[in-house]
Amino acid sequence: MGTLGLGTRIARGGGYGLAGAAGVGAAGYGILKVEARMVRRVVGKPFETAPPDSDVYGAGLGDPIELGVLGDSLAAGLGVDHRRQTIGATLAHGISAIAGRPVRLTNAAVVGPESTDLPAQLEDLLARAPEPHVVVVVVGGNDVTHRKDVPEAVGHLAETITVLRSRGATVIVGTCPDLGTVEPLPQPLRWLVSRWSRDFAAAQTVAAVEAGARTVSLGDLIGPDFLAEPALMFSKDQFHPSAAGYARAASAILPSVASALGLWPESDRPLEVSRGEGVGPLHVAAVHAVAHPGTEVSAEAETEDTGGGLSRTTRTRRAVLRRLRRPDVGRLRRPQVTSATPPGASVTDEPQPG
Repeated sequence: MGTLGLGTRIARGGGYGLAGAAGVGAAGYGILKVEARMVRRVVGKPFETAPPDSDVYGAGLGDPIELGVLGDSLAAGLGVDHRRQTIGATLAHGISAIAGRPVRLTNAAVVGPESTDLPAQLEDLLARAPEPHVVVVVVGGNDVTHRKDVPEAVGHLAETITVLRSRGATVIVGTCPDLGTVEPLPQPLRWLVSRWSRDFAAAQTVAAVEAGARTVSLGDLIGPDFLAEPALMFSKDQFHPSAAGYARAASAILPSVASALGLWPESDRPLEVSRGEGVGPLHVAAVHAVAHPGTEVSAEAETEDTGGGLSRTTRTRRAVLRRLRRPDVGRLRRPQVTSATPPGASVTDEPQPG
């Protein structure tokens, strides 16, 4: 599986899985199993599959920006009725609006997989889009509910990122959401699932950043909205998000995707401590991000003097935390891009006068 460094150590020490359940006791574990069966009966299976959303979105000058999506039912869009309501399609529309270029979405995510299924999805993605510019991965919920081994799970995630990075793709990982926000879950199952979800998301963050990806914490991002308006934010299975819920999740990931493509106006602004931004040890950043949904974590880059007036950029075990704002896209002048402009090239967006 390869060396995972801090990712493995956090995963082993996070109190997740069988070790975390040991403290519940045999009687408590039996109650959890009964409650889980009750939840499955409530949730049921009102959806067989997600709407296929691989297509070209938006319009503009130049060749399409290649966007790939991997992951589980959240990445696939289970719970919505139309392909334009999925996370992938929402991101594609957003990127196109900012870049002034079409976006070709290739979604290889499927319903029901775990992290161990990522290699098969990666093979499918690269067969259909051999040179993706950016790939979004959202996975982890089934690893938590199926109580999978954390080092193995995050190992598959890290290997997937490594392959994509070797292809020149930028990778954005939406870490495991807090499943404790799911309304049908009773206590104490809700509390335990929330804890396991957060531990798993922290392990994902460390492993993904070590492998060269950026992560965005989903956490309980839509939890408050779910509690306030469950009929609006949940789909009819009371488990997966509705179109509004997916739009909220996509809005958290979009800034990082656009920033990776060099299209985000505030990517280079100074870090703001008052917003919870800063630089610190990766394992500390991972825990902070889990507790603050919408936080992006990336590796800190250092410049190393190699002698002779030359230098090289290297990644460290320190991480940068950012909370990228959402600009008013309608007030941005679209970048002047052509078919010769690579998606990763920096462009400047300026407010329109008035």
